[in-house]
Amino acid sequence: MSQSIPAQPMLALRLLSLAYFIQAVGALSVVGSLEAISREWALSASQSAYLITVFGVTFALAAPLLQVALGHLPRQRQVLLGLGLFSTASMLFAFAPSYEVLVASRVLMGIGAGFTGPVLGALGSNLVERDQQGSAIAVVLLGLSVAGLAGMPITAWIAHVWGARNLFMGIGLAGLVTALLIIWRVPNKVAGERVAFRAMVRFLTDPGSLSALLVVFFVTTGVFSTYAFLTPIIRNDYHGDPADVSLALTVLGVAGVLGNLFVTRAARYLSAVIMLVAGIGLLMADVLFMWMAPSQLGWLLVALVLWAFATDIVWPTQQRRMVELRPEQRGIALALTASFLFCGIGLGSAIAGWVYPAYGYAGLLASSLLSLSLALGCLVLSERRALPVCADAMV
Repeated sequence: MSQSIPAQPMLALRLLSLAYFIQAVGALSVVGSLEAISREWALSASQSAYLITVFGVTFALAAPLLQVALGHLPRQRQVLLGLGLFSTASMLFAFAPSYEVLVASRVLMGIGAGFTGPVLGALGSNLVERDQQGSAIAVVLLGLSVAGLAGMPITAWIAHVWGARNLFMGIGLAGLVTALLIIWRVPNKVAGERVAFRAMVRFLTDPGSLSALLVVFFVTTGVFSTYAFLTPIIRNDYHGDPADVSLALTVLGVAGVLGNLFVTRAARYLSAVIMLVAGIGLLMADVLFMWMAPSQLGWLLVALVLWAFATDIVWPTQQRRMVELRPEQRGIALALTASFLFCGIGLGSAIAGWVYPAYGYAGLLASSLLSLSLALGCLVLSERRALPVCADAMV
């Protein structure tokens, strides 16, 4: 059993968690403020939605490639460069005079996020002892978890009250302030990792590594196949109103934080594989519960508590497992994990858009269950096929 993390490293981890929160809120900001953006810049719904796609595609490509090009830089410097670019691009979005500038700013935000996101976990895990790394990653991932569950309602409310331009200006300023806090309190003592392009290709073609990455891909696909349409589900299938939607999102946020706090402590006692099996299994059981339970809002809220709790077991545990599988390649491992995560979010949201109009709520739940089953199968396969990466892959 590991000891609790000392106060000084814990403060640094919480600042890294704050950076993750700001980055994730910025990533989800267009989703939450879609109507406000369309109104402010006189865009069609498809033009506004494209701003979501361009960020996700840019992030998925930039995260691993930036580790190949600049992964040798000290981890803290990588975080600061990425956060600085992300924040500046967010303010560019706020002042954008045209749609072309909006698209360019989202590309730059995606590059900045792709540089920052994967490095936050790697930097945090290097600030503590080896037996505390699982808990450290969970602390850093708390920002991502809270943003993933509460980011859309927060950005929607701010955009509605103060406008889309002020929303993105606020995200940019918050990012720059966080960067200054990181300079002040996060030690610049963690070296980067020089990664060759062929090392990344070898990582992706190794059966153990690829199947481990597919775990997070299929989990996020399964989660967002239902979560992406939570608002219309509540309104159409549970006959709820906007207040019920806000209540559901609040329940998700609170339960998600509790799940992260649980995994922070459980990581000291349980292996990553056991926790992943538990998290994915709980999600699958919860999907079945939602399928069979009466169409009453109270039952949905109970299911959402389990849903958020389980997802917040899975996210940090997956990153912890990648670090444990490839400790000498944690930079590229976490970068690729982030890429697969965002690809899963994109595919899951697309599946929701295809399935719900044709097959309704039951179709979404069936899609989620299928994806989660594939995630569990990939986890089993990765345990059987994981092979050590050759030392000469690192140059």
